[in-house]
Amino acid sequence: MNRQSLCRVWIVGMITLGILASASPVVAQAIGSLRGKIVNELGEPVPEAEVVFTYLGDLEITVTVKTNDKGEFARAGLRTGSWRMDASKGDLSGTQNVSVNIAAMTPTDDLVIKPPVTGTRTDTSGMSDEDIKKKNALMEAMQVEFNAAVAGTDTDPAASLAVLIRIAAEVPDCALCSAKIGNAHMKLGDEAAAEASYKQAIVFDPELADSYSALATLYNQQQKFEDAMAMSQKANALLGTSTTGGDPANVFNQGIIFWNQGGKAAEAKAEFERALTMDPTMAEAHYWFGMASINLGQIPDAVKGFEAYLKLAPTGEFAKMATDILKQIK
Repeated sequence: MNRQSLCRVWIVGMITLGILASASPVVAQAIGSLRGKIVNELGEPVPEAEVVFTYLGDLEITVTVKTNDKGEFARAGLRTGSWRMDASKGDLSGTQNVSVNIAAMTPTDDLVIKPPVTGTRTDTSGMSDEDIKKKNALMEAMQVEFNAAVAGTDTDPAASLAVLIRIAAEVPDCALCSAKIGNAHMKLGDEAAAEASYKQAIVFDPELADSYSALATLYNQQQKFEDAMAMSQKANALLGTSTTGGDPANVFNQGIIFWNQGGKAAEAKAEFERALTMDPTMAEAHYWFGMASINLGQIPDAVKGFEAYLKLAPTGEFAKMATDILKQIK
């Protein structure tokens, strides 16, 4: 072996040792996903509607998707926090605020798009005009409150929690309410209350994948890796049978769980690679694909992962680390 080869082996060995020696679990999942449906005033799905997401944080980010033939959309790799969602098709349009949670495929409320001037199309069968007016006003007010509370969870979780708890008391067996309450508890650092809320959401709706995904994130942070993996696999199984074809953010989360267990770099790499086949724009998955490859001594793959990350996120959270490693292994 020549001197250059010996030098390369030593450098890679030192990098690998440094990475493997880290005992801190990874909590760097600053991305999530959204899925939902665009409907008209009759509740009918609107295919080929344009949905534009605008980030309401410190960066200017705009993402555009189209609905499928069932009026559904899904978008992974979104920064966590509050977004404005605008949908339109022809003369129909509508908007609402949504919140993206860490590594979870978050369902949005159905967004109703309407023409600029709308009439009332409420079924008045069995109800007086006054009853209809009151009922519609109540439901609309509650929906607005719910959306605002969900959107405000990141900035004022205590106030959002109070609103969500009140709404949950008025809407029996509301799984989504319980899940959003769990998110607010997480923001407030009350992991026990968050866990209880997510479990209650599962009781109300065992098919709501977000509850399992949220528990996976919670258990991952608590280093309960077997429980985290079980919840993550359950969430992905539910999403995998949906029309969206699965959630790359949840697959990415499984990779992180494997990574945190130590000695499972190969399993972690496989999950990161699977997430990238579903969403090649997921920068963090490229980075951790590179890190797992380093631990496995697979330098070409590591180079590929770090370079892809820097192309997608040149000023991202891991840009300096990726750049420094590349200087030593290329």
